[in-house]
Amino acid sequence: MTHARKGISAPDKNAGTDTSAATPGSPAWGRAVVIGGGYAGLLAARVLADHFAEVLVLERDAVDRTTGAHPSAPQSYHAHAMLARGAETLELLFPGLRAELEQLGAPVYDYGERISFLLPTGHAVRATTGVRIQSFTRDELERRIRARVFDLARVQVVGGARVLSLGRGPGDRIEKVRYHAGKGGEQEATADLVVDASGRTTAIDDWLSRIGLPLSQKSTVKAKITYTTMVFDRTPEPKDYDLAYQMTFAPSVRRGGAMLAVEHGRWVCSLFGFEQHPPTDPDGFLDYARSLDNPLLAEQIARRSRHEELHRYTNPGSTWRLHHRNPGWPEGLIAIGDALCVFNPVYGQGLTVPAIEAEALGSLLRRRCSTGTGLTGLSREYLRTAAGIIKVPWSLSTTSDLMWSPAGRPLAARFAHWYNQQVFTLARHDADVWTRFVKVANMTAPSSLLMHPSVLAKIARQNLTRRPTSTP
Repeated sequence: MTHARKGISAPDKNAGTDTSAATPGSPAWGRAVVIGGGYAGLLAARVLADHFAEVLVLERDAVDRTTGAHPSAPQSYHAHAMLARGAETLELLFPGLRAELEQLGAPVYDYGERISFLLPTGHAVRATTGVRIQSFTRDELERRIRARVFDLARVQVVGGARVLSLGRGPGDRIEKVRYHAGKGGEQEATADLVVDASGRTTAIDDWLSRIGLPLSQKSTVKAKITYTTMVFDRTPEPKDYDLAYQMTFAPSVRRGGAMLAVEHGRWVCSLFGFEQHPPTDPDGFLDYARSLDNPLLAEQIARRSRHEELHRYTNPGSTWRLHHRNPGWPEGLIAIGDALCVFNPVYGQGLTVPAIEAEALGSLLRRRCSTGTGLTGLSREYLRTAAGIIKVPWSLSTTSDLMWSPAGRPLAARFAHWYNQQVFTLARHDADVWTRFVKVANMTAPSSLLMHPSVLAKIARQNLTRRPTSTP
């Protein structure tokens, strides 16, 4: 069975060809197919609906507009940080989303004012940074976004759909997706653009090899971090923090945790460890929290009167599929989110980067619509743009992860690790340095902000007055 296209007069046999932009106010192209209806797939569908007459989302789980955490994504149950840049981008894509979450009790606060942040060198200074964030559960975030995407007239979501293969057209362009839709059996959808948003378990290598196209190389950095998470009620006593955190830091700080105030008067607390497994029973969970140097997590866990089911997830590391370097990458196919790059969740980049990628895709499509350029070359242009988005957060996280390995640490990673430790030492009392770190970590400023001459001078003075704690 082949899906009929909506809202266009061109016959279906032309799907997958490169059409030019339509008149203002009407969709420029016929159909986009999004493989995967999780967080990244929803964001992709949102921007594609501005430019395609139909956006077909093929979702492997049975979902509806009230579904929250993606059933097949075990990491969805754990604490998630939405970096400030990601929150700003989501607000552009879904106006009013922040206020909607805030009405449910998801707090909005300055990153430096209501956070107890334990660095490996001590607690960061409390100071106004101007970087405002909001904490909530991944479950509620996806529920709110999914409801909005389901309400888009041009979006059709097919639940229980398992993608079987991609179809090549002239010039190796991807123009078909074949899938199994439960009781509907095998079906085929033609497409002007296919987006792989199927997450870290993407079958892209199998899909490409089946049609004789070369596979992309991968860059992988292992850092086996295990998370166990409890969601529990907040007691009514006022607190001077909405987030309590202890970061891991190679090679000595192997345990950490993050506790965030979230909607409906609850805390979500994730305890994590490098090559350690925080317990999944309530008593063991509390004991593990008591082993941390930030006492606030254990204090709140001990005060709970009720809690939800505990969940554990082990992240094997970070993987970047280098599609932008694949000389045989086909037209008509792109990737977004974890299907393109999986980050170590401890750095909180996994929600923000897909949002920026979706925003970039929308910008590229708008330009092509306005100039009548069409879709030829979009795949490579987008993948190069996405690589530029990924490059900095990838470098920030993987240089730290490389330090867990006792051998083979690159000189650049060793220097970055040493430099970060110098910044963390200053951040205990220097509000300017801490603010710079916060802006870089939240992707609202370039990493060069931490290499400013004023910071370099402080590090030099710091090392002249005391012996460095480590050397690169």
